[in-house]
Amino acid sequence: MEFKHYSVMLEESLDLLDIKKDGVYVDCTLGGAGHTKRLLQRLGEGGKVIGIDRDADAIENASLTVNDGRFVAVHSNFGRLEEILDELGVEEIDGVIMDLGVSSYQLDTEERGFSYSTDAPLDMRMDRGQKLDASEVLNTYSVSELKRIFYEYGEERYSGRIAERIVEAREKEAISTTGRLFEIVSNAVHGSKADKLSSVKRIFQAVRIEVNGELEVISTAIESAVRRLKKGGRISVISFHSLEDRIVKQSFAKLAKGCDCPRDIPVCVCGKIPVIKLVTRKPVLPTEKELAENSRSHSAKLRAAEKL
Repeated sequence: MEFKHYSVMLEESLDLLDIKKDGVYVDCTLGGAGHTKRLLQRLGEGGKVIGIDRDADAIENASLTVNDGRFVAVHSNFGRLEEILDELGVEEIDGVIMDLGVSSYQLDTEERGFSYSTDAPLDMRMDRGQKLDASEVLNTYSVSELKRIFYEYGEERYSGRIAERIVEAREKEAISTTGRLFEIVSNAVHGSKADKLSSVKRIFQAVRIEVNGELEVISTAIESAVRRLKKGGRISVISFHSLEDRIVKQSFAKLAKGCDCPRDIPVCVCGKIPVIKLVTRKPVLPTEKELAENSRSHSAKLRAAEKL
């Protein structure tokens, strides 16, 4: 098991946390432990990092490569953040980093089935202990269900046509490999090779999001993280596509807004007050240097907020 490190906007995301030397920080998406290792380098002896990941391979890698008593790895979904903190006896934290989406290791490990660049079994599970995988989605979902996830999670304009072609193909033979999915999607889409590849990317993204329930947990996890932040504590979130970024932006805006009363009411009756202030009014984007060195940084956006 070899984990490659492609931590996007590593220094920027940690700079925005305004790190306290003896603070307690949570890396909600441990992956190759790039953010965790850099966090530990910045912390003093009294600091602590809690790394969470639903992928058992990430936990095993961290246990082998992060030899530091200030670090604890937790095999779980970051949607359980508050439960995890309770289990560890941690009341408040100083900062949270979330690096959303699929990890470089998962993309690069052929048998995980995340990538369309090689022919591999259709899997796409971040947590290989769960039952639902990409093969089950593609071979059991109805045309309408497939169309919905392709449109909602992939923003694919040919969602209906692709869904129909998938159902037609599986009636002859089960769809079991990434190469077969690539072929079906490519044949269903009219246009240039680039157009076809764009649709393939969107379909793979949509299936992956459905398999792992990726979008469902983001808003809840952000709210949980903010609840457990100390006053002045910060949260940094890196997203990799518009659906993720929209949720992060809306979640931050909701927590920063406060009063929800109609504008024509002269006095606030809801009692809501802002919980955070935005540290980044607009998302931070990768530098030209990083874009040149790491192709996976191209769609990344970084947002940060501070607990009031």
